[in-house]
Amino acid sequence: MNFEHTEDRRMLADSLGRFIKEQYGFETRDRIARSAQGYSPEMWRQFADLGMIGALFSEERGGFGGAGFDIAVVFEALGRGLVVEPFLGSAVLAGGAIAAAGSEAQQGLLAEIMAGTCIGAFAHAEPDAHYELAHVRTRAERRGDSWVLNGAKAVVAHGESADLFVVSARSAGGVDDEAGLSLFVVPARTAGLSLRGYPNIDGGRAAEVTLDDVTLGPDALLGAEGAAFSVVENVLGTGILALCAESLGAMDAAKDATLDYLRTRQQFGVPIGSFQALQHRMADLLLESEQARSAVINAAAALATERVTRERALSAAKFTIGRVGTRVAEECIQLHGGIGMTWELPLAHYAKRLVMIDHQLGDEDHHLERYIALGRTELVEGSR
Repeated sequence: MNFEHTEDRRMLADSLGRFIKEQYGFETRDRIARSAQGYSPEMWRQFADLGMIGALFSEERGGFGGAGFDIAVVFEALGRGLVVEPFLGSAVLAGGAIAAAGSEAQQGLLAEIMAGTCIGAFAHAEPDAHYELAHVRTRAERRGDSWVLNGAKAVVAHGESADLFVVSARSAGGVDDEAGLSLFVVPARTAGLSLRGYPNIDGGRAAEVTLDDVTLGPDALLGAEGAAFSVVENVLGTGILALCAESLGAMDAAKDATLDYLRTRQQFGVPIGSFQALQHRMADLLLESEQARSAVINAAAALATERVTRERALSAAKFTIGRVGTRVAEECIQLHGGIGMTWELPLAHYAKRLVMIDHQLGDEDHHLERYIALGRTELVEGSR
């Protein structure tokens, strides 16, 4: 199998990397990440104008990419720049759900999402779900021709800035059943929808979302009633791939900064990078990060395959990224010494992001257990 990127993808990576380097330096990023909105609307429009949002959607949905390696290329570049704009929540998750299950009218929203004029937020996780995809307490009840939603959603990225929410709710079945899960498109200003926003530790903002008798028309239902679990699993799987690729970019930036420091910081009249013990530690990080890269390549290649193969590859990548990303963060901080923890040094921010990626969409413990469980499923299905 040829793992080299196509010319189009190399051009995409070069264009995005150059833009981030020239227009999205650390001081700019830090200011944006700590702002009241948690992202820059101006930067978001510029990313859209460059086609970076459209690269996350297939041609049949109005984009010009959408494959696993397209997503990986974009998010690796975003990870290098610690970009906080809503690529994951708006394009990959909310936009991905609309692209996968939306009606013709609903898919008209995709053009606005790709143009950067509409921000979507994916409201699925709940406070007590512990990463379990089917665990949804939020209820959706029919009242005449309308749907009425009641419940709460947790850690919804860019929720305060969203123009619409894609909300999961249970229209039938028990709290942990895969069957009976439905998705709804909810405009942000709908009566009964309230938000409590807060800053994230690694930059940007998120919100807790409460739905109190939120009444929607029949056209708010996204896809078939009660059959949304497969859509949620697919969309969040794509999100996992995006996070893993983002982590690769952040790891590379952290390693590069550490190598520069080892080459310039001197002790006993020589650069500390000449000390063999430190060279061995950096070599170990290189080997670990290359293993992580292989896992992400495997996940990107498996994104369009059958379910068990796809989900095992994604869980393997997320487990590996969680373990390696945390190690890279810790080692790079230690190799810098005390200066590595200072707010003014970009490394501390890369370290925080690497650690937090482990906790998004399932940590390494969750995905190790899931990988094992899916392996059992594969064995049972193969024996039939």
